[in-house]
Amino acid sequence: MPVINLGFQVLPKVPDGNTYAAVDRAIEVVQRSGVKYQVGPMETVMEGELDTLLAIVKQAQEACLAAGASEVMTFVKIHYRPGGVTIDEKMAKYR
Repeated sequence: MPVINLGFQVLPKVPDGNTYAAVDRAIEVVQRSGVKYQVGPMETVMEGELDTLLAIVKQAQEACLAAGASEVMTFVKIHYRPGGVTIDEKMAKYR
């Protein structure tokens, strides 16, 4: 399976209103996963195989719930190319 880019944003509904703490737990899941990633102000972008990345998104949602969220809305964007696509090739001209 080719390497893809997957961008996702979690929007946890937290009773005390401290959504950043729940989002931090989701980002920790990504950090521990071992995949290449970049955290941005509105979403996190990961690089890897689709099934692996979707499993990480699921774990990130569960981490938000474990952090006290009553529900989580998640937005996912996928850039798929049969030959693969990397974060570096898309970002090289900006660095």
